[in-house]
Amino acid sequence: MMEHTAQISNRGGRWRLYVVLLGVPVSQWPEHDFGPAAVVPTVAERSRVLAGLGFVFTEGAEWEWMEDNEVLDDDASPVLLLAAARVCSRDGGAA
Repeated sequence: MMEHTAQISNRGGRWRLYVVLLGVPVSQWPEHDFGPAAVVPTVAERSRVLAGLGFVFTEGAEWEWMEDNEVLDDDASPVLLLAAARVCSRDGGAA
């Protein structure tokens, strides 16, 4: 079973969930745009989206939140919130 990282991020007031597939161009990563939203999509909403993209959480996986600067090495830069969780293809394949 090949594991991947699912990430959710917010930029410009839009939450976007995507699955990182190593060796695959970013433009081909499975993704979902939640549209403009003031609140973070719930865990249930994120789980439904992942299932729709063909992925499930690995055993014991939880969303881990972190923050990053929009501009690298600039502490005055706007903060980007990111979360990541380990997932695998629902059918056990490489996705």
